[in-house]
Amino acid sequence: MKALVYRRSIPRYLACAAASRLFPRRFFPWLAPLSLLEVPFDPPVGWVPLTPRMCGICGSDLGLLRGMESPLLEPYASLPFILGHEMVATVAERTPGCDLPVGTRVVVEPGLPCVVRGLSPCPSCQAGSYNRCERFLDGDLPAGSFLGYTRRAGGAMAERTAAHPAKLIPLPAELADEDAVLTDSLASALQPVLEHFPADDALVLVVGAGILGQHVVRCLRALGSKARILVSARHPKQADLARAGGADAIVRAKNRAELAAALGARFVPSTLGGGNIEGGADVVFDCVGGSRTFADGLVALRAGGKYVMVGATARLARCGRVEPVVPGIDRGRFVGQRHGGRSAPPGQPGAHLRAGRLPAGLGHLPHRRPADPPVPIGGIRPGLPHGLRQARHRQRQGGLRLALSGPGEGSGLRRPGRGNAPPWIYPTGGMMPPDPSHRSLTNLIPARRRGVLP
Repeated sequence: MKALVYRRSIPRYLACAAASRLFPRRFFPWLAPLSLLEVPFDPPVGWVPLTPRMCGICGSDLGLLRGMESPLLEPYASLPFILGHEMVATVAERTPGCDLPVGTRVVVEPGLPCVVRGLSPCPSCQAGSYNRCERFLDGDLPAGSFLGYTRRAGGAMAERTAAHPAKLIPLPAELADEDAVLTDSLASALQPVLEHFPADDALVLVVGAGILGQHVVRCLRALGSKARILVSARHPKQADLARAGGADAIVRAKNRAELAAALGARFVPSTLGGGNIEGGADVVFDCVGGSRTFADGLVALRAGGKYVMVGATARLARCGRVEPVVPGIDRGRFVGQRHGGRSAPPGQPGAHLRAGRLPAGLGHLPHRRPADPPVPIGGIRPGLPHGLRQARHRQRQGGLRLALSGPGEGSGLRRPGRGNAPPWIYPTGGMMPPDPSHRSLTNLIPARRRGVLP
């Protein structure tokens, strides 16, 4: 089968990192050690063969291609690997231990904890926190915590893929692929919202209005939150989407003085360091996880407030020294773990399964395919660089997520001009205006407080 394979090359990785630092707003995917190759399809024994229909391009994928992933993650991956952990696929073959018929559309929970590795449960898996599994390096599989970053557990940027039967979640017929491909990102937002649900009289600041920030706002409203929600958004169309999802106000603060004013708090100037804020938000959901948002998020907390890191960049730098007088450290509650969105108490469904259930909630993330001809992405040269440049342009127009179509949609992974039509890259989730003919996944978040969601 043909697949986009990421291989080990320290010189190319360092070249990507250097290019990203010199030109942070540009993207050089041709530098990355990523190639379209013919590889054998050899899934682990007992895994269900799947035909990819659509594959989301995660920020982690882009970070890897830009050389911006943390070196600390290297032991939790095994090269070479096939990218693509945010997938919608169809069951290709009947497999013992899987009751799903051939042709069933599914999404895949991409974690690789003890049960997938043929091991007895570790303490974290026993507690239901399998996204914190302690044995990602052991068992029947090579080292790796996710599909798409693990040798022999490849992702969906290929003609075929496979998954453990326990990780398959069947989809309802009325849910479009463009919505279903957002399940992983939605679960990554739903889990921290469930664990850190604000009081009805709380002031909530959501930092970042990308895909995770939009999900957080909609999860809060769908689960019945009456808190006042402020969203920090960079682009006007992101702000429009946040308002449509239930945000009470948009924050476009250029400095901490403006941030304090938006929060109704007191700004305390300082000679160096940007100043401090007295009062502020009860809960901060940081959906960016960058150095500036980390520092500003902490000082934006009131005394006793809670900072929750939902998204995360590879490195935090130049945050400055946080003194004990900062409420978020001394008297507040700091939740510094990046939430994978996949844990659940024993006997209860994880966030992926919860995110895919159907009772009506609130909010809407519209989507549409671009009106112009789709951009071929079958080969790394020249299809992928051109396709991603076009996709990044569309993101600035309001797109929040990018996706690849797969052979399950009638196209195969082929180099442009060779054989069948290549798959296409286009934004899904967040394109304006909304298409009322589709039901949105985030419009179907279960309402826990109405007793619908276990």
